[in-house]
Amino acid sequence: MSTDSGFYSIIDYTVDGFDTQRELVAAFTEIQERWVRFYPGYLSARFHASTDGTRVYTIVHWASEADYRNFVETSDGEARMEAIRTALEGLSGRAEARMSGVPTYTVVGEVGPGPQRLGP
Repeated sequence: MSTDSGFYSIIDYTVDGFDTQRELVAAFTEIQERWVRFYPGYLSARFHASTDGTRVYTIVHWASEADYRNFVETSDGEARMEAIRTALEGLSGRAEARMSGVPTYTVVGEVGPGPQRLGP
């Protein structure tokens, strides 16, 4: 089990192809650079594009839930959300958010490399 005690926001979009994937990743990279990455406790944003061109997951890693909550409470959320709306409208294709509720998570388990476990 990892000792990683970070906090994560996982953003999930369905898209209509590889071009839209690339455009969405580029737009969300810019949003992270302009609106998020300088906040205390921000560690990274990783973008995952499905190999079939239909999904994009963004995993934003924070040092702690408190750092994430500070970001939510002190950032210009309205302007950031407007930037996201503008980015989505500027795509050549279609992207649809797939999150339900607040997309935040903590690590509760992990299986790393090791020998094969035999038997029950």
